[in-house]
Amino acid sequence: MGSIFQIVFICLLGVAGGIAVGGGVIALIIVLDIIPRLSQLTDTYHRVHWYEGALITGSFVGTVADFWRWSVPLGPVVSTIIGLMCGIFIGMLAAALTEVLNVLPILAKRLRLNGYLFGLLMAMVFGKVAGSLFDWFVFSK
Repeated sequence: MGSIFQIVFICLLGVAGGIAVGGGVIALIIVLDIIPRLSQLTDTYHRVHWYEGALITGSFVGTVADFWRWSVPLGPVVSTIIGLMCGIFIGMLAAALTEVLNVLPILAKRLRLNGYLFGLLMAMVFGKVAGSLFDWFVFSK
């Protein structure tokens, strides 16, 4: 067991990381106007509080399930389909954020990399893939 200083430091680091990730998720949802757009498409402006409650409840249940390591034995086929759908959702969300904020053109202009925009995009894609594979093969064992 570590010293009290190590335990407090780890707790503070965990809380800080949680705040950073939570703030990023909320910023993403606000910037993309997900809830207002959803209520506009479904003509359910009067039920916006239900969408917000579902978002908060889903975040809370997901966090608790991760902490307590809940699992549902679905088999490899169903797990593959769910994983594929989750990956598509995350990719589309990242693409929507990039489109809304014009992150890459602004970054390329500020760093004077206008001619290297395709390479910058490919570096981000390959970095994400490499990081995911590293996490899957090294840390998940």
